Amino acid sequence: MAESNGKTEIKFQLPEIKFTKLFINGEFVDSVSGKTFETRDPRNGEVIAEVAEGDKEDVDLAVKAAREAFDHGPWPRMSGYQRGRIMMKLADLIEQHLEELAAIDSMDAGKLFHIGKIIDIPGAAHTLRYYAGAADKIHGETLKMSREFQGYTLREPAGVVGHIIPWNFPTTMFFAKVAPALAAGCTMVVKPAEQTPLSALYYAHLANLAGIPEGVLNVVSGFGPTAGAALTSHMDVDKVSFTGSPEVGRLVMQAAATSNLKQVSLELGGKSPLIIFDDADVDKAAELALVGILFNKGEVCVASSRVFVQGGIYDAVVEKLVEMAKNWPVGDPFDPSVQQGPQVDKVQFDRILSYIEHGKREGATLLTGGNPLGDKGYYIQPTIFADVMDNMMIAKDEIFGPVLSLMKFKTIEEGIARANATRYGLAAGIVTKSLDIANTVARSVKAGTVWINCYFAFDNDAAFGGYKMSGFGKDNGMEALYKYTQVKTVVTPIYNSPWL
Repeated sequence: MAESNGKTEIKFQLPEIKFTKLFINGEFVDSVSGKTFETRDPRNGEVIAEVAEGDKEDVDLAVKAAREAFDHGPWPRMSGYQRGRIMMKLADLIEQHLEELAAIDSMDAGKLFHIGKIIDIPGAAHTLRYYAGAADKIHGETLKMSREFQGYTLREPAGVVGHIIPWNFPTTMFFAKVAPALAAGCTMVVKPAEQTPLSALYYAHLANLAGIPEGVLNVVSGFGPTAGAALTSHMDVDKVSFTGSPEVGRLVMQAAATSNLKQVSLELGGKSPLIIFDDADVDKAAELALVGILFNKGEVCVASSRVFVQGGIYDAVVEKLVEMAKNWPVGDPFDPSVQQGPQVDKVQFDRILSYIEHGKREGATLLTGGNPLGDKGYYIQPTIFADVMDNMMIAKDEIFGPVLSLMKFKTIEEGIARANATRYGLAAGIVTKSLDIANTVARSVKAGTVWINCYFAFDNDAAFGGYKMSGFGKDNGMEALYKYTQVKTVVTPIYNSPWL
């Protein structure tokens, strides 16, 4: 290790970047135009690799391959057991390349290397195995019909799916979408975020090695207005699953509506409240609040960016939060002692700093942080504002960075009302020792996930998705698998029925 610009610089043997071309119909290919774009290391802003830039012509080729694979290929026609075995093999391959994949996401997204090794990459393998185990358990229902007919339903794969993946969790979100779609028997085209394309291309390589047939999984790296727009408006795409901003979510819906009315599922971020009541343990509450906003440098759709603290313990929670934030280790994501790496790129870095300036101008009290760290890379200090009003930009907009807004409340009713005073509804947290308070607030908060005395408690079994402008459709759980299926009703007459 060596000190550099006030931060610890880690000398780590970075992996060779092997896959930078588009993956279409089982092969890595250059883009039709021959264009490439740079992906940069957020630790220092330096170029990692030149990646093929796909656009409409490349999307057309990828969708054609996926369409052929769905209409005539083996994948949708395999038994669920057979698909599951291949998915299990892919999970094994991911684990065999664990360190390399974790390092790629650290280089590309600024994610903590040690967290990638114990959460993101093993979690991808776990997700694949979860849905592999479900692939042969996709059942319809027998219908008790009111007339002289026998009826039943079939669940069939939805068809060709377009997945658009965000940059904050390149691996986790790749498999949150790809794994259930594969299990259902769909074929697909994945467009990873232009900021973080590298691990998606590596997973395409591993899928090929695992035996996923050509055309089933295609990866087209590129930009939203070109590759993304072409995918969402394509007439041969049956469904689009998108995670990103509400602004782009609207464009996805418009494209679906003006093309072939394809199915759409959207996860569009949040401004999640964490509500801390007077009976809460101060240390535990402060820890949940801080980790809730600083995990993954605040680039989390469910980050606890609005923390409401009841008046009786407000001062104690604030004091503890500030103390912890000032000692929160920020630095190179390859350093195992670090808890916060750099923001994903300069655009996001500048956006976060601009929101911090808005908070100051609007009259919020900056308790700690608020500044960039070092003279290279995209590091920002953990930042806490107090005296935040509900109508301030920092309380309304999803900042997607390490910026926490603190608000004081008096009654349970006030806490609920202010928690719900947002256009989002993705997640919420409650910290209390009272079962009555926990049940009342959990039933009253408009959010797709509510955590009580915990935060970031995700699981493959727990369906995840939002209310209001946080979108619709679920990732995780069997609900995610079912959203990649179509329900078909089959009816036959009963012999000697008077209706014949």
